[in-house]
Amino acid sequence: MSEYKVPTMAEKAASGDAPEVLFWVGCAGSFDDRYKAVTLAFVKILNQVGVNFAVLGPEEACTGDPARRAGNEFLFQMQAVANIQVLNGYDVKKVVTACPHCFNTIKNEYPALGGKYEVIHHSEFLQQLIDAGKIVMKGGGEFKGKKITFHDSCFLGRANNVYEAPRAVIQALDVELVEMKRCRTKGLCCGAGGAQMFKEPEPGKKDINIERTEEALATGAKAIAVGCPFCLTMMSDGVKNKEKEHEVQVYDLAELIAKDQGL
Repeated sequence: MSEYKVPTMAEKAASGDAPEVLFWVGCAGSFDDRYKAVTLAFVKILNQVGVNFAVLGPEEACTGDPARRAGNEFLFQMQAVANIQVLNGYDVKKVVTACPHCFNTIKNEYPALGGKYEVIHHSEFLQQLIDAGKIVMKGGGEFKGKKITFHDSCFLGRANNVYEAPRAVIQALDVELVEMKRCRTKGLCCGAGGAQMFKEPEPGKKDINIERTEEALATGAKAIAVGCPFCLTMMSDGVKNKEKEHEVQVYDLAELIAKDQGL
């Protein structure tokens, strides 16, 4: 494993350094065993290209997105205001996050509470690094020539109109991007949004993530790319349900780039 550094905002502030980017890790990126790998992949990319970034570390708390979606507005405002005080205390200008839920909340819901920042999803940030020639693609590595399909996260796509950046990142890999029938503005939710991630599904004929996984498998893709921790869990569970985990892998965009770079 290559070496990597993850400086905190407190360390940067102590040395008088103002990092260009705050990497907002999010709950999944910090605590979910599978999604920690995505955090690591993204950090290694940031290290490789020399981006001056930092994380909040123990000063970062949940954005409040699940609380608000589940209807606990009081808890949301408590969490949001506490985070905004920390961010403003460090005079943060630019936030990059791999989680569309964190992205949407900090970008669109924090301004009303006094938190105004430039917020970028990691798919857009990766695209910018590729376009600027800071990440020089090596041809896709193990994915070269393979079919990959992309699942649009609701909060990234319909909520924030980010459709092209993730696809541009995938196409930089020298792979064949195959679209599901329902994609972009007509994409189907993975079944985790709206705080559904944290409860059992209601009675019905089929779980949403199974329906979505069937659409992904129908493309013939060998990998399903996602840009969201919720989607990663739901699509991975769907692939396991279909007993296809040895044939079809689910990866975050950062992992695909890190693999291409040999990180």
